[in-house]
Amino acid sequence: MGRESAIDQLTPEHLELLKARLEDSGFQNYQELTDWLTQLGYEISKSSVHRFGKKHEQKIQAVSLSTQAAIYMAERNPDDAGALSSSVITMMQSEFFNALVQLQQLDDDGKPLERMAALAKIGKGVSELSKAAVNQKKWQVEVRDKAERAAEAVTDIAQKGGLSGDTVQEIRRAILGIAD
Repeated sequence: MGRESAIDQLTPEHLELLKARLEDSGFQNYQELTDWLTQLGYEISKSSVHRFGKKHEQKIQAVSLSTQAAIYMAERNPDDAGALSSSVITMMQSEFFNALVQLQQLDDDGKPLERMAALAKIGKGVSELSKAAVNQKKWQVEVRDKAERAAEAVTDIAQKGGLSGDTVQEIRRAILGIAD
């Protein structure tokens, strides 16, 4: 996979503290963070801390944007037909694809087992997402079928009750609109 970063020397506890300090500082004050790490006994350059900080900031921003997109979609699109779930599945599939492309671009540095383990994880994730996508499509078909049956039943009742053809069609469109 790539060469080890100086940040990889940090204990899990110190790594989490570094992340928190980066976020609290607004991803600034890299010299102070480097001095703090030196006090803890690490030899890590300011540029290493900066590179890590930029990557961490990008991850935070990506999560934030994804969350905002999901909230926006949920507010704008009632999830009657599973549009939000379908969008999330598509976004996840894109992320797995991006991870696969990045994995192929990495030099395996004589670590084929690590590369195969990463490929296996990506493969499993893609498989689970594909299964979820199939289930989502089945659910959408079921909802459409139920709406169609309800529309037929209401049409029959409305016609027997003496409603006009236009009114019956308006009711039918309203019912079927929930499945679109």
